[in-house]
Amino acid sequence: MTTPTRRTAEETGRLGDEIYERDIRHLVEAEHHGEFVAVDVDSGDYVIADSVLAAAERLRARRPDADGWLVRVGHPTLRTFGGSSLWRAR
Repeated sequence: MTTPTRRTAEETGRLGDEIYERDIRHLVEAEHHGEFVAVDVDSGDYVIADSVLAAAERLRARRPDADGWLVRVGHPTLRTFGGSSLWRAR
């Protein structure tokens, strides 16, 4: 039995960002600022949680073979050492 070929981290990231921007962002940004979204890039399925670990665990529980990508709602990166969010109150 052969193991399926996985994507490179760069390809998973590109697909994850594309799915998030196209399908998820507009659904979560207003209500979930600062929370974490874990996306399965194969199915487009996603979960939202208060921490990276919780988001990853919830996605893995729902889709054990997920090729996952994590995004922080309203932020350009998962973690920062300073700076500000791209999100602005309207």
